[in-house]
Amino acid sequence: MIHIRRAGALDAAPMAELLNAIIAKGGTTAMVDPVTTAQLRERMRLPGAAWHLAEDTQGTLMGFQWIEPHPDLPEGGVDVATFVRIGETGIGIGSSLFEETRKAAKDMGYTHIHAIIRADNSGGMAYYQSRGFETYRLLPDSPLGDGRRVDKVWKRYEL
Repeated sequence: MIHIRRAGALDAAPMAELLNAIIAKGGTTAMVDPVTTAQLRERMRLPGAAWHLAEDTQGTLMGFQWIEPHPDLPEGGVDVATFVRIGETGIGIGSSLFEETRKAAKDMGYTHIHAIIRADNSGGMAYYQSRGFETYRLLPDSPLGDGRRVDKVWKRYEL
């Protein structure tokens, strides 16, 4: 059983650990540099952001999701990012997270949610597609932080 709740500052360390494992594995996130607990705490304080996490019955962090404003988005839009513990995808964690995130976005007055996904991230593409996100724009040959270039797909979900 998975429990979803709002994430707080004390959750930043386990979230950084989970995210850094995903970054180190590579291939599913555009992030290439490890994150620190302090960086996540700072990001959590951004105005207009909402963070949720998923825990199992023992309190183990299974995944997390955030929304935050981004200057490149159309008015009323918010950016989303989703991270699920390696080896735990496909069991409903992302679906449960998105239900709470969707409600929060609507309550905060957003009208659409945007996700920019690496085109080679088949799991991420399937996840957002199954939530009802539609392709909004293709972003070919997009740079990553380490200089590599990948194609990305920008998807949009209407609230």
